[in-house]
Amino acid sequence: MSVRRPATTLPDSPEYRTSASDRANRGSLSTLDVPLDRDVFLRTLLRELAGTLQDVVGLEEAAGFVSVVGQNMGRQMDHDYRAALETTRLSREQVADVLVDLKARIQGDFYVIEQDDTRIVLGNRACPFAEKVVGRPALCMMTSNVFGSIAAENLGYAKVELGETIAMGHAGCRVTVHLQPTAAADAATGREYFGGEDVDLATRSGEHPNDAR
Repeated sequence: MSVRRPATTLPDSPEYRTSASDRANRGSLSTLDVPLDRDVFLRTLLRELAGTLQDVVGLEEAAGFVSVVGQNMGRQMDHDYRAALETTRLSREQVADVLVDLKARIQGDFYVIEQDDTRIVLGNRACPFAEKVVGRPALCMMTSNVFGSIAAENLGYAKVELGETIAMGHAGCRVTVHLQPTAAADAATGREYFGGEDVDLATRSGEHPNDAR
């Protein structure tokens, strides 16, 4: 009975020289200054997805798709923060702190400008999407829905007004989270959120994504 032995690639064979060359090329490619890593890849992917949606179905519908994702993510983040803080409900001060902290964790630079029982006003110096957000205002619905979901789930009501955004060419963002349906909130352009409601029950209050920014 004969036993077939695996073929052996000799050091001086063409196959060996080719594989060695491939390994050398891969090694040299890894040192090239190519702006690509997992973070850049994912941000570019989201930018292109948002851009395609905006082009195919329009800005308002694209923002609607992103809103569903954002609100689901907001609920998950809210659950995680409540569990970490060992509380069943966040106070208004805790909500403000959580909004700033969650953005910091994904390389945003939000900060509280002012807050009281009727609203939380935040500024922002850096978007988590970095330069990939410019010209993609639909992505701002992530901020609106995450902020709105967390605030409403804990405080009962929220209306998020995106006054200025980097996506629309501003130097930074200014986001107002109205916490009560006051006259000022009613006059503001934004999306309303209600604690305990399903995602598709968040009303738009006549908002067009362009108007919110």
